[in-house]
Amino acid sequence: MKFVHLSDLHIGKMLHGYSLKEDQRYILHQIVEQVQRLMPDAVVIAGDVYDKSAPSGEAVSLFDEFLTELSEVKPAPEVMIIAGNHDSMDRLNYAGTLLKKLHLHFACYLPKTTEEYLQKVTLQDGYGAVDFYLMPFCKPGYVRQLFPEETITDYHSAIQAMIDREQIKSDHRNVLVSHQFYTSGTEKPECCDSELPSLNVGGLDNVDVSAVRQFDYVALGHIHGRQRIGADHIRYCGTPLKYSVSESRHQKSMTVVTLGEKGTAPVIEEIPLHPLRDVRTIRGEFADVIVMDRSEDYISVTLTDETEMAYRPVEQLKERFPQLLEVNVDNTRTRSRMQPTETMGVLQSPMELFSQFYRERHGYGLNAEQESYIQEILDEIQEEVRT
Repeated sequence: MKFVHLSDLHIGKMLHGYSLKEDQRYILHQIVEQVQRLMPDAVVIAGDVYDKSAPSGEAVSLFDEFLTELSEVKPAPEVMIIAGNHDSMDRLNYAGTLLKKLHLHFACYLPKTTEEYLQKVTLQDGYGAVDFYLMPFCKPGYVRQLFPEETITDYHSAIQAMIDREQIKSDHRNVLVSHQFYTSGTEKPECCDSELPSLNVGGLDNVDVSAVRQFDYVALGHIHGRQRIGADHIRYCGTPLKYSVSESRHQKSMTVVTLGEKGTAPVIEEIPLHPLRDVRTIRGEFADVIVMDRSEDYISVTLTDETEMAYRPVEQLKERFPQLLEVNVDNTRTRSRMQPTETMGVLQSPMELFSQFYRERHGYGLNAEQESYIQEILDEIQEEVRT
């Protein structure tokens, strides 16, 4: 059984004010070409199809183009898509029932009643059945009503409870598609600036991989750099494009997974993707940077001049690099201004500030369930601010 693992398309995203529409169209078409070449049985997209919960008409049209191209691939793969934290469940699920007939499976909602379960797509090959379990982005508050006798206090306990109730067949090969922040004990995934606003790293949104180790492969979304977490078969595939300067060193790719007989390790291949325009960083003195070859890439420049800067350096650099993202200055003067002083306080997170206020007000701290409720509220506020 061969399938392609994608995630975090973030269609409609802007990069420092630049529209990435053409860059995204280019890379999505490249993915379709690879799918046609590879002829996989399935394509899974592990959340964050769109960059905003209310995507523009332009973004919706671009995703429609992508799905149309995928539907024209022969033989047609099954396409499975889950909702991420950036996606609107209602918008992504539009016409979902009808689209199943076209090999398109959208999992946008978590079970709401005890009679409902995660959406499951079962495919067959020479070794038998492969069950794909599609789990959209999950918060504890989304599923507490399913477990009235249990204490769902954090993301890990929510995901663990959701997996346990599925009664997974151990003789089948099982694949989980999930969009969460997974950790493995003290091991945490490497994160980038572009994803940090939607992560509470080190907080209650962590899910330990112990909850999902039983699967033969775990196709993860949410983290923008491709990487394993806890085991080779538990993987983030990363974004198909670089969505921040902090990703400039990434080699973006599409992950191809081949499952053999039950009990054998999956074969994992990472096929490089080549963007229309790269995201690059340049560092040096202005006189050296300004004579570099003209480039249409997205460029972040850091100038290291110790002497007086050239006249209007940004305007001059913009002529050399039309997609200039930013110009930073790093020299002795700027570094000295950034040195911490004894009078500087330590910035606290909103959760830390609220916990401190609560303790001062009541004389004791929040319990685990209260912390979970407060964190959900803070996450919702953060989501509203971002969108």
